[in-house]
Amino acid sequence: MTKSEILQWLDEAQGQWQTVLDEVGPARMAQPGVNGDWTMKDIVAHLAGWNRHLLNRFAAALRGEAEPPPPWPVELETDDAINAWIYESNRERSAQELLDESAQINQQIYALVETLPATVRLERVDPAYYLVWVGNERFLPGEFYDHLRDDHEPDVRNWLAKEEK
Repeated sequence: MTKSEILQWLDEAQGQWQTVLDEVGPARMAQPGVNGDWTMKDIVAHLAGWNRHLLNRFAAALRGEAEPPPPWPVELETDDAINAWIYESNRERSAQELLDESAQINQQIYALVETLPATVRLERVDPAYYLVWVGNERFLPGEFYDHLRDDHEPDVRNWLAKEEK
């Protein structure tokens, strides 16, 4: 497993993400029903919120610093509570603002992978989960794309199919 393999995978995953966004299109970003009441804009905010946390943790580990606090209130402990906070914190933001923030976070993670020292252990877990080990801590630089693929893209595809009818 090499750094260039992870970077190539991140490039490909970003292309697939862009394809999904293009299929949804700007006009449908705020339409509810993609996943429950969530819009595509809400899914972008959700993915970016968790990805920001990954970025902050990953960057701190590479600098040899302690794990920073999460972007949400520390008393929130369950995924559902965190997801609700992310939703409420972003529901008034525009789709374009959320897409820009998401792209920026993804690029920052890509840049961190580009600068990984040779001493960092890299691992691939099938089907396509790429792990970066910093000391005893593991990070999934593609967690955004993995979570999209495994948990949200099927909902988006089903919603798009219903919209087409």
